[in-house]
Amino acid sequence: MNNRKYLPTLSELVDRLSIAQLKEVFISEHKDEYSSEIQDIVNDIQLLLDEKSESIDAKTIRAIIVLSQMNLHIWHNESNYRNGIKDGNNLELTHGLNGIRNTAKNKIQEIVGGRKDYKIDCLAADFKDWEISW
Repeated sequence: MNNRKYLPTLSELVDRLSIAQLKEVFISEHKDEYSSEIQDIVNDIQLLLDEKSESIDAKTIRAIIVLSQMNLHIWHNESNYRNGIKDGNNLELTHGLNGIRNTAKNKIQEIVGGRKDYKIDCLAADFKDWEISW
């Protein structure tokens, strides 16, 4: 692993795992492809975890759950929007949820170390019902 230069961080792999898991369930005609991708991501996550001396704690698990929930909400919001169901589903909400998603990814990186994304959209503040009690 010493040759890594700019490969996905743990939080980015967890994020991608969450999205691939949604795709495996919701896009069943490509279940095998997503299952294979999931196996590859899980393998890479394990390699990163084996490299770290500290273990994942409850705060990391919480950030992973928040990240997964935001991905599911974004999935449903965007699907509804594409299907013409605009009531309660708007792109501003998706944008705001993406800011929360990026915050969750940063929380994971704070715990395990590594790169963070410093562009956290202020639109997330417009959706107080979605505020996370970090």
